[in-house]
Amino acid sequence: MIQIKKYAAIDIGSNAMRLLITNIVEQKDKEAQFNKSALIRVPIRLGQDAFTVGEISEENIERMVDAMKAFKLLMKVYKVEKYMACATSAMREAYNGKEVVEIIKKKADIKIDIIDGKKEAAIIASSDLHQFIKTNENYLYVDVGGGSTEFSLFSNGKMVVSKSFKNGTVRLLNNMVNDIVWQEIEKWIKLNTEGIENIILIGSGGNINKTFKLSGKAQEKPLSYKYLKSQFDYLNALTYEQRIAELGLNTDRADVIIPALTIYLRAMRWSGAKNIYVPKIGLSDGIVKAMYYNTI
Repeated sequence: MIQIKKYAAIDIGSNAMRLLITNIVEQKDKEAQFNKSALIRVPIRLGQDAFTVGEISEENIERMVDAMKAFKLLMKVYKVEKYMACATSAMREAYNGKEVVEIIKKKADIKIDIIDGKKEAAIIASSDLHQFIKTNENYLYVDVGGGSTEFSLFSNGKMVVSKSFKNGTVRLLNNMVNDIVWQEIEKWIKLNTEGIENIILIGSGGNINKTFKLSGKAQEKPLSYKYLKSQFDYLNALTYEQRIAELGLNTDRADVIIPALTIYLRAMRWSGAKNIYVPKIGLSDGIVKAMYYNTI
């Protein structure tokens, strides 16, 4: 006999909002299986508001409310029994972030938790990372978002250190990341990977997922630094319009993919990593796992 539970996670990021609905299959004496049932992505670039003018605009508040109402209805249709909604850097930094949370609770009946970078990294780490992390290897996990990037170092199968930096794709597009931030990231990576040989990068985020998909490689295969650099050069040589028309990138992906790859490439160079693995995991997956295992 099997039992199926339906959980949902809402990830309110700086570049987009996502609803992940997951079927959790339980069998006696077996580890629970987590199967994605649906993933809906709404491109509301909250970071454009939060990082440039410091508040979420009235227009985007209305769009968020509409999206949340739709998410609520979808969860009802899918018979979701438990959900959690988490907002990251854009909502953290918008001075009206808490006010927006109250508006959404009142109009869409969805409770949102605004989480800090440390909690964000911890939630992501509770996702399917254990399937990719071997106890005899060392990994630098890099999750690039619109407003921040989380770095976590894994050794002997466990996370030993993690840090969030205010460096993300939307910030970079708006020229809001100065040299000091880059220097802090470089210093942190080099300090924590010093003396570690053959370190492997694990990348998560929509941009590295899309880059991996374009490569046509099998999921368990890594991308080399050389390949990633060649892809960056190729994409960077194309105009925004060409990336949409010729490669089929979404309009809200075609611009942020360049700054995202910049972060991954620098992380590889500073850590000495020659390869990057790209499992399809992220904050939404981590939220579902954290709810199920009660680790939040």
